[in-house]
Amino acid sequence: MIKIKFPKKISEKKIEQFFIKEGLKDLISKKKFYVDGYEVTKKDFKDKKKDKTGKFDIRLTNNPQPPELKDLYRLYQFIILNKRTTILEFGCGYSTLIISHALKKLKNKFERKPFTRCFHPFKLFVVDSEKKYIDIVKKRLNKFSVGQNVNYLYSKSQMVLYAGNYATEYKKIPSVNPDFIYLDGPDHLKIKGSINNFKVSSLDMMPMSCDILKIENYLTPGTIILIDGRTSNARYLKNNFKRNWREYFDSISDQTIFLLDEKPLGRFNKEQIKFYNTI
Repeated sequence: MIKIKFPKKISEKKIEQFFIKEGLKDLISKKKFYVDGYEVTKKDFKDKKKDKTGKFDIRLTNNPQPPELKDLYRLYQFIILNKRTTILEFGCGYSTLIISHALKKLKNKFERKPFTRCFHPFKLFVVDSEKKYIDIVKKRLNKFSVGQNVNYLYSKSQMVLYAGNYATEYKKIPSVNPDFIYLDGPDHLKIKGSINNFKVSSLDMMPMSCDILKIENYLTPGTIILIDGRTSNARYLKNNFKRNWREYFDSISDQTIFLLDEKPLGRFNKEQIKFYNTI
């Protein structure tokens, strides 16, 4: 059985201390604003208060949302504890900053090429369907002096039929075989078009990305997938996976984790798994 390590749950105060220690103090909000249980920007909070129609929906805002420190801390720890080397991120954001920061830490600790078939050591590959957010993220990473290990890909997203089911996909994705995948895109509400009159951009629809299913056969045993929210999408993936994935669900963080738990493919994959499992 392939091992997976989970972050310990710590207090909000200790999480803030962690971000201060890591030089990421600016991510800590001095004053927090909430709409429907979600932390939002001050502008969105004001727009909600002004709304007399009842039509305001936080999912439709064009403003980048504030960082969720608890989720970002958990993401960072997953990468560090499980010693991930090559990461694929669907949808950029504050997560991109944290992943880049974690990979930089691991690179400083381990060799440039920790195992033989590590072809993109300590690199992050990001795909997003909005140039606006890619530009915002690039500037943010420059501000914190990270990002040299990030490769960005802009790609439009679209509706598709996958195995007879309506789903969404990016038209292009990075050509890389990751050992960690972070799924938080694309935004289905911004996907135009329909198939047989069915649209995924309606407010009563959920994200249903199928990109990971298309690369599943290439992933090596030991690969971890972390899905931020998107529970329906996680169940869709689970129901369509063809290989042996162990599933974990954290109801507090609203995150689903999958671990590809299979026999090693050969000596190179054994070497890879040994690196992950060695303290």
